Amino acid sequence: MADIVLATLNARFSHASFGLRYLLANLGDLQPRAALLEFEIKTPTGKAVEAIRVQRPRILALGVYVWNAEPSLALVKAVRQAVPEALIVLGGPEVSHETDQQEICRLADYVVTDEGDLAFPVLCRQLLDGTPPTNRIIRGGFVNVRNVALPYHLYTDDDIAHRVIYVEASRGCPFSCEFCLSSLDVPVRRFPLEKLFPAFQDLLDRGVRHFKFVDRTFNLSIKYSLELLSFFLERYEPGIFMHFEMIPDRLPPELREILSFFPRGSLQFEVGIQTFNEDVAARIKRRQDYTKTAENMRWLRKETGAHLHADLIVGLPGEDRASFARGFDRLLALDPQEIQVYILKRLRGTPIARHDAEFQMRYQPGPPYELLSNRDLSEDDVAALHRFARFWDLYVNSGNYLDTAPLIWQGAASPFHAFYRFCDWLTARWGRAHSISIDESAEALFLWLTDELGNPQEETAQKIWRDMCRAVPRNRPAFLRSYVDVEASRGQRAAHLKGLQRQARRKHAPPSQSSD
Repeated sequence: MADIVLATLNARFSHASFGLRYLLANLGDLQPRAALLEFEIKTPTGKAVEAIRVQRPRILALGVYVWNAEPSLALVKAVRQAVPEALIVLGGPEVSHETDQQEICRLADYVVTDEGDLAFPVLCRQLLDGTPPTNRIIRGGFVNVRNVALPYHLYTDDDIAHRVIYVEASRGCPFSCEFCLSSLDVPVRRFPLEKLFPAFQDLLDRGVRHFKFVDRTFNLSIKYSLELLSFFLERYEPGIFMHFEMIPDRLPPELREILSFFPRGSLQFEVGIQTFNEDVAARIKRRQDYTKTAENMRWLRKETGAHLHADLIVGLPGEDRASFARGFDRLLALDPQEIQVYILKRLRGTPIARHDAEFQMRYQPGPPYELLSNRDLSEDDVAALHRFARFWDLYVNSGNYLDTAPLIWQGAASPFHAFYRFCDWLTARWGRAHSISIDESAEALFLWLTDELGNPQEETAQKIWRDMCRAVPRNRPAFLRSYVDVEASRGQRAAHLKGLQRQARRKHAPPSQSSD
């Protein structure tokens, strides 16, 4: 049993709740009286309630985010009935703004807004001592990170073995992009490296190899970034991987130099382009030097082994489909490994709402608050671009069709429009954009490339089969049986593998000794 239960509904099991671990780390002498319970958004409400009820908590603290807002509301309603003595405390981005408009906030006893690392322990002591505050809304504010206890020792061995390990070196963002909650989180606050490095070393010693940094502006301070990268480069061993979100137009020579030393596959950069329309960018207060951004992305692709994940947003005020298409084509020409297409969301508290009237912005009334239509995009346009994003994930971002997917837009004046036509054809064929097997997607791609675009059948079939078998061996689907000789292709793959092994042996062989 625990007096304090810290709980949330994660999007999936592999996601460990970073926020709850921060709360637990900062409870101080209350830590022994607290328990951490993590569920998933698909967890039946009754099962979650029973796990909470067994603890008989005096305080239930629930982390609420856009992705779990609706099941969290159901959980709060059920806890009110099953554990009526528990005081319910909410926190998280979803309940930090517009609290008076949310049913879940009205049902709770207290709501801690913004960062609760330091405010939540104070509230717990007041509640456990029987001296509750008079205000239900507790303003956490944006804390001095030097006063925050780090949570990394709270990742269990099971977390390390099976979950994403989230870390951060800073909080806040210097930019004011109106679609993003981070625009409200200023200034940027950096954790002291003398505190971070021992914690990161402990994670390395415990076997952590993948570090997902949640910082919004990893490369804002070049000196700080260099020290952070140097720490991991000095300790690099095969398998270490780091994910950073970077400012794409800020890559000076000293940062380029150290990035060039990292082995291929050890770095991933999330590059938020969002739009290439300069008028739209100015309207939403997004500052970006597009010339430098393009130059930096080309350099990263040519001179490093970093994986580039670039983002674009559909539906920003004033951007129509033609403008988005031009931006997409421009981004694709920079050759990132992934292009993630998002539909604009009106997150609670974000200033993007000021454009609602002028641009006729219509959003879903409930989470995730995605755009339905606006002045420049009809509902049909938004739905079609939703499918575009889904099919781009299926055929391109997945990496399942590295050689064959580019044939969809090869030679086209606009890759966007070429892929858009493919999406229309897929929609007519399937009537859905989800639950599509690898065999279904491969057959559709084959038919489009051959019947619709006129590519040679046998050559196309061979390319698709090589793509399908790149990661794992597969059974040959029926539509390929007339074109693919399985035994021959196995022999080709075996010969290719032996060639790679010979190259690797030569590369790692000791130098021969000879006299002058």
